[in-house]
Amino acid sequence: MTMGTAVPAEPHSPQMQPSRMRRLVSRALRRPELGALGATIFVFAAFGLTAGGSGLFSVLGITNFLQVSAQLGILAAAVALLMIGGEFDLSLGSMIGFSGIVIGLCVTEFGLPLWVGILAAFAAAVLVGTANGILVMRTNLPSFIVTLAGYFVLRGLSLAVTRTLTGRTQIPYITKGADEPFVIWLFGGKFATGLFQWLGNIGIIPLRPDGVPIVQGLPMSVAWWLAITALATWVLVRTRFGNWIFAVGGDLQAARNVGVPVARVKILLFIATACSAALFATIQVLEAGSADTLRGTQKEFEAVIAAVIGGNLLSGGYGSAIGAMFGSLVFGTVEMGIFYTGIDSDWFMVFLGLMVLIAVLFNNYVRRKATEGR
Repeated sequence: MTMGTAVPAEPHSPQMQPSRMRRLVSRALRRPELGALGATIFVFAAFGLTAGGSGLFSVLGITNFLQVSAQLGILAAAVALLMIGGEFDLSLGSMIGFSGIVIGLCVTEFGLPLWVGILAAFAAAVLVGTANGILVMRTNLPSFIVTLAGYFVLRGLSLAVTRTLTGRTQIPYITKGADEPFVIWLFGGKFATGLFQWLGNIGIIPLRPDGVPIVQGLPMSVAWWLAITALATWVLVRTRFGNWIFAVGGDLQAARNVGVPVARVKILLFIATACSAALFATIQVLEAGSADTLRGTQKEFEAVIAAVIGGNLLSGGYGSAIGAMFGSLVFGTVEMGIFYTGIDSDWFMVFLGLMVLIAVLFNNYVRRKATEGR
């Protein structure tokens, strides 16, 4: 060996550790779920210290905040994909109320089976989503404007048609006498009932005097939430369509130049958000047995909040469905945590506003640091 020749560093030598650590940190910072995961840990730790004895983390309390999180999470997963694609859907909340009314009128006024009413609600959602997507692409208007118009049209239709046919704004007794137990269970029932009964029998879950556990299972909305989040994640990270979503949200013109079917992608994303609203409405109708024209109010904003907390950028081209799942979990835990601790519910709105601002600032910081680390 000649004098002055540098000796290569061993793979595990101290000289290699800083650069490897920087790469790992940079890779972690590029994950959109990072901020949402941190927020989830913070919220659980905060309520663990302040509401540990309130029942929030009892079996019943956990079931309650999971149910709230799951219903919002169904919307947030679809909204996350739409936001990654660079669009918004402000008609989402009105679509929830409209879908519930479609189900209710089909069953109570037209005498159709429950499953037909549900199919009709999803068919209406496909039509509305298609109309939103076509209008956005053909007119080049911002989706904010197009779907804001849809928000008023759908809410007005729900009120006008329901009052004309029933004389009221609610439709009760939708599931009364329905001989479709599987359909009712699929959307409004519970799962893992055997597991919860076993946990009660061995003393982990409290039992009622009749021997039934105080919580008999998890709502089916939780199963739908997990399934839809898994499906959305698979689409984003494992399919060509997922690459198209990121492409149209990141640079629309560049996506067109490389042959991405931009119009088809965006129309399908609008259909997905409308169908998530129809699913949300179906779950609520079958759980409550009724429909209301005002259901879904402000859900479009709550879904966007959950997606933003989950690391999805308002400008498009960046985000994940798993982040939206964590954002929904934060939302549901705080909403029920405030209820269990007896804090004035007005503070919940303050929390949401601050969380949105913090999430956006944190996401911008993370992206800047990740870019510097490349």
